[in-house]
Amino acid sequence: MSRITILVSGAAAMIVMPAIANAQGMGKITGNEFNPAISLILDGRYTDIDNETLELPGFQLGGEAGLPEKGFATGHNELVISANVDDKFYAQLSTAIVQEDGATEMEMEEAFVETLGLGHGLSVRGGRFYSGIGYLNAIHLHAHDFADRPLVYEAMLGGRLSDTGLQLRWIAPTTHYLKLGAEVTTGSEFPGGENEDNNNGLALFAKTGGDISVSASWQLGASYYSTEFAKREAGGHQHGGGNATVDNELLNGEVDIAGIDFVYKWAPKGNYREKNFKLQAEYFVRDEKGRSQFSEDGSSAEADYTGEQQGFYLQGVYQFMPAWRVGLRYDWLEADNTITNFVNGGITLDEYLEESGLGSEAKDPERYSMMIDYSPSHYSRLRLQYSELDNGHEQNDMLMLQYIMSLGAHGAHKY
Repeated sequence: MSRITILVSGAAAMIVMPAIANAQGMGKITGNEFNPAISLILDGRYTDIDNETLELPGFQLGGEAGLPEKGFATGHNELVISANVDDKFYAQLSTAIVQEDGATEMEMEEAFVETLGLGHGLSVRGGRFYSGIGYLNAIHLHAHDFADRPLVYEAMLGGRLSDTGLQLRWIAPTTHYLKLGAEVTTGSEFPGGENEDNNNGLALFAKTGGDISVSASWQLGASYYSTEFAKREAGGHQHGGGNATVDNELLNGEVDIAGIDFVYKWAPKGNYREKNFKLQAEYFVRDEKGRSQFSEDGSSAEADYTGEQQGFYLQGVYQFMPAWRVGLRYDWLEADNTITNFVNGGITLDEYLEESGLGSEAKDPERYSMMIDYSPSHYSRLRLQYSELDNGHEQNDMLMLQYIMSLGAHGAHKY
């Protein structure tokens, strides 16, 4: 979705300079270092969609995975407060203001403290944060090039991976860009689940890149995530008019995810304001296993489950003149799931595979998307997007008109 970002300054008559990275790319320094910078991002859209339920056979969905509401709706409105605590620490709070089922809710997305000036290319972050795995995961939604997230993020990460713990980053002191990172987190967020120790999440990531010429640059990344859990809740298909009581759980589970990402950027002689092109791709493979239990209105079934899944997306976005861009994206998923030791408690194997989400279709899910957007400034955007999703047994078309507006202190976006 395209989003219009509105950023509002913290004090009535105070202009807060955009946050920027320090010389080593760690921490943020503002023009008024100890005065909180406040930003508000507004997102609204109109969506014409065949089916609002996201079904990806072979994948148990969780977290934020899903499709937008039909008709007029507010989207992912975001309030961010950030500032230097002192000369040693920087802090940031990001909250999403969303409307669900007629009620307005505020959800905490990030709340972390980060070190400043450790030296030697080191930085430590503690609290709740977006994981550094992949390319898009740590980029806020309003800065995405399409109105919705790639299918591989929805299917494998529940939209995005956000958790609480510690993150360590190191930037090598070389002319060739190299960043290494590691995270230890609770492991309780999807694709993980409840665990006794609350410290089972482990993530590793690496980024490297450089300039090809004065007009082009590239970045290549690799990442890995692992966790174990006692129980993970997942969605399931509801029958009987949606009034059925459904429980869909994976017990004593293990998840391993590995991925690679690549980004190429081009702008004539480095002048991105007139024309530019961005090619972006990510590929993930996920191995998971556990004891699957499904129940619906007193009937149940359970089985040992092993899943081998993969997916990728490839997209290109071209700014053909100032303020105007067009983009194309292709998504593809594949699930190879194995079910053994099935126990029938009133639900047949075929019913269990369909309703638990673990049964895969003969055809792999894929989606084609195209968009055009207009951004008269860095702080506003209008977007029109069309998508066609084929999940293997039905087609789901979506047409969306979206705005994103930004007011207040707005730091530079990531590469």
